[in-house]
Amino acid sequence: MMQPELLDVVELLVDLPEVELKAGDQGTILEVYDDRAYEVEFANSYGETHAMLALKPEQFVVVWQNATKSWVPLPERIAAVLQKLPEDRQHQVLMFARSLHETPA
Repeated sequence: MMQPELLDVVELLVDLPEVELKAGDQGTILEVYDDRAYEVEFANSYGETHAMLALKPEQFVVVWQNATKSWVPLPERIAAVLQKLPEDRQHQVLMFARSLHETPA
């Protein structure tokens, strides 16, 4: 799993109602404190800061890497999310993916 870095764009995996953020909201890493805390800024469509807070790596996944200036491929994003789930939830995702594979489009 890739290590989050400065200026990477991340996507929340959890709701943070205390700061009016929802799973799926995207923000930018502005500070790396250590491998257990990252300062992330969330801005509105005008570029104004909506929230800035320290997050734990289990609260987000990296969706855009500053080092490569590219979006993280979807299979890698899915794998990153799966690694953060308990094993029983991973199994549920596997069963769901199998059902999608078996169902004609």
